[in-house]
Amino acid sequence: MFRQLNDSLPFDYRLLKQDLEGSIAWARAIGGAGVLTNEEVARLVDAMDGLLKEAAEKHDLIAGSFGRDEDVHSYVERRLIELVGPLGKKLHTGRSRNDQVATDVRLWTRSAIDERVVELREARRSLIDLAERERSTVMPGYTHLQRAQPILFAHWALAYQEMLERDAARLADCRRRVNVMPLGSAALAGTTYAIDRGALAKDLGFESASRNSLDATADRDFIAETLFCLAQTSVHLSRMAEDLILFMTQEYGFVEMADSVTSGSSLMPQKKNPDACELLRGKSGRMVGSLVSILTTMKGLPLAYNKDLQEDKEPLFEAMEQLSMCLRVVPRVLDGLKVRREVCREAALGGYSNATELADYLVGKGVAFRDAHDQVGRLVRLAIEKGCRLEGLKVEDMRAISPAVAEDVYSALSLEAGLARREVEGGTGPRAVAAAIRAARERL
Repeated sequence: MFRQLNDSLPFDYRLLKQDLEGSIAWARAIGGAGVLTNEEVARLVDAMDGLLKEAAEKHDLIAGSFGRDEDVHSYVERRLIELVGPLGKKLHTGRSRNDQVATDVRLWTRSAIDERVVELREARRSLIDLAERERSTVMPGYTHLQRAQPILFAHWALAYQEMLERDAARLADCRRRVNVMPLGSAALAGTTYAIDRGALAKDLGFESASRNSLDATADRDFIAETLFCLAQTSVHLSRMAEDLILFMTQEYGFVEMADSVTSGSSLMPQKKNPDACELLRGKSGRMVGSLVSILTTMKGLPLAYNKDLQEDKEPLFEAMEQLSMCLRVVPRVLDGLKVRREVCREAALGGYSNATELADYLVGKGVAFRDAHDQVGRLVRLAIEKGCRLEGLKVEDMRAISPAVAEDVYSALSLEAGLARREVEGGTGPRAVAAAIRAARERL
């Protein structure tokens, strides 16, 4: 029972490649410190290169060692001794599993971040392409889930592109703090051998070596920060998915999703369920949970290493796997999305979403904004009573409440006029959105 609780090989086997890469670099480092001869270094490196090739060709080979080896480090050491005999026992000289595993996880996280950034780029591409396709489609924008003001569908798509672009930038910034090498810190006090840690860091592609051995072996900030970045990205995907789920309902009817990302009901033949988007929304809970898990594990740990830190890997591995799956499905959802443009336009015309345009029109006629706001509110109530849109009111009816109204009021209330007045940078005006699409694609 204790072995089941204690052994980490069933999940840290994912670090096999990184453990071998770190061990190859360590063999060279202790060779440079005079611990190993050149011939011994060469034999060890050749053997570990063979293990790397074996791992690449036989992905499930290590599974046979579950219950036999405690962790990935003991697995590598046992296999190395099998290949080179007693020489394999020399490799761990001057090193601890504490700095070894911290190095492995940083190497793995760095690679996984790079993969997520690539996947984010493709998800962003799909949003930019959607914006390009729907650059002339008008839809209602919402606040409080109430129709607010007309916007372009492209503006909606670019809003999520902005979120994912920030997510990519956060991951890139986080990567800088991941890319610090703990190796050479030993158990907690630093190795006793004359290791050139700067050269070792360079050999493993790290920007620098850690500055404090106590901190280096106990630090998992980089995992918590990475998990925050993943959780934040998942929340953005969840919000986008929620919008699309609403847009697909019969009550909205703005979009139709491809059959490849939806499902039917086992009972109701008329149903088309947005399963992919519902899972994008649901998966975010697991990724937020992973972040809470590592923070809770870390909050009471004294320096330096504690076995609690073994609990850092599964939340990281799972969150990376789940986010990767989510990011890879986003282009399939968006590239196959059909936007019902006329339905969107009709919705933008409803809900008195041009009320702000009327208020701005009155301001242009010299009415103070607060007075214009009050007058338009009364005109909306009048339109509701008459069962018509604002532009359906007669000029004389409008003048009875707002004397500044003139015959040109109707042109100010059209969808195109409202959009055209928002050509400010970052606005939903057609020219502003077209420029934003170009700029987003250039940044991509």
